Amino acid sequence: MTRASGNAGRRERAEKARENVVKVRLSDEEMAALGAAAGRAGMALAAWLGQLGMDAADHRAVPVPVLQQETLNELIRASELVRRVGVNVNQAVARLNATGEPGMDLGPALAYCMRVVARVDEAARLIRRGLR
Repeated sequence: MTRASGNAGRRERAEKARENVVKVRLSDEEMAALGAAAGRAGMALAAWLGQLGMDAADHRAVPVPVLQQETLNELIRASELVRRVGVNVNQAVARLNATGEPGMDLGPALAYCMRVVARVDEAARLIRRGLR
């Protein structure tokens, strides 16, 4: 289903009205978690649940366990950080090679590198945990 970017949670007007209602009982924790997930998708909770249900019913989506999705997201973030740290360190080292003196950016670039390494280590930990 395609949606206009400003109306992520709204149906197209041309769609047939939905007449059937399904009642679902949720705990406060479940309601909060599902509401937050729907909000991240830019959808109302009922629309989000309906879309997920239809995706599964029509075999348009393969469920991904939460841990695997979180791990993939962490790897994507870590990959971007690795690219950034590579650029920063390359610039700092190029300055060191050109002048023979470390620039003011070398220390911060290396500190950032260490933070990125910690992030990659955390992603690896999540992967190991998921494989057990």
